Amino acid sequence: MKKFIQEFKEFAIGGNVIDMAVGVVIGAAFKAIVDSLVADIISPIIGLFANKDLSAYTATIGDVEIRYGSFITAVINFIIMALVIFLLVKLIMKAKDFRAPGEEEAEPTEKECPYCKTMIPIGATRCGHCTSELVKTDF
Repeated sequence: MKKFIQEFKEFAIGGNVIDMAVGVVIGAAFKAIVDSLVADIISPIIGLFANKDLSAYTATIGDVEIRYGSFITAVINFIIMALVIFLLVKLIMKAKDFRAPGEEEAEPTEKECPYCKTMIPIGATRCGHCTSELVKTDF
């Protein structure tokens, strides 16, 4: 039981859990911004053309009211959130691949043996694993 508690403590205090918690809080705050954007700006602009607020559109079937305008608003929220997340991920990936001007990619120090497929030093003329002799045309 003591080991279980120690493992849980390491998990709960670990960097990934804290990072995830911060991400969830920031995501919730960002969702509030997107909700406001759609409810307070986009829906009224669409309402200008329809002479009615988008979220007010309903259909009544029997005694049941179907609020399809609210659903359309939720879809718009989703599309905006997905677009922003896509752009953020794309920006992060671009920043991850960014190299300073003049910075070159490092030359490889290993190559794959064409016979046994293990990695060997780039200058090797014989594989240390399968002992095959390597000629320039092998790689």
